[in-house]
Amino acid sequence: MVQSGSELHKVALKRLKDRGVTLEEIAELVYDLQKPYLAEITMDLCLDNVQAVIRKREVQNAILTGIELDVLCEENKLSSPLQEIIKEDEGLYGIDEILALSIVNVYGSIGFTNYGFLDKTKPKVISRLDNHKNTQETHTFLDDIVGAIAAAAASRVAHDNPEISDIMK
Repeated sequence: MVQSGSELHKVALKRLKDRGVTLEEIAELVYDLQKPYLAEITMDLCLDNVQAVIRKREVQNAILTGIELDVLCEENKLSSPLQEIIKEDEGLYGIDEILALSIVNVYGSIGFTNYGFLDKTKPKVISRLDNHKNTQETHTFLDDIVGAIAAAAASRVAHDNPEISDIMK
């Protein structure tokens, strides 16, 4: 049975919360990405855009899929060698980034560059999720999903404010 959009949305939000991620933390990333380009940016605007991104069904599906794979890995329920690859967040395993790009793809090329920057620098909540080596937690997918949501939301902000571009002035 196909879930209604509102039910899927609620489940996706709950899964993020259950994994210790707040929408406000994601909005902070959006703020940091867009502040150099939009002087009047507010946290409320960033949060509104994060919420809009998460309302998209493709994003909800990516959230649920990635978190489920992380949880199954924590429970040692994946077959070898996939279990070890995901547990170690092996550098040559790029499926976590590919899943994240499905989120970014919804919002265009600005989102791709924002995501690449966040994936490389791993600021704030992304760093916290990525640095779980001394715990039983696995966030191989979640850190990339959070970065992708932030990148997509930053892209929405940029698209809604084209006057910030020197070319558009």
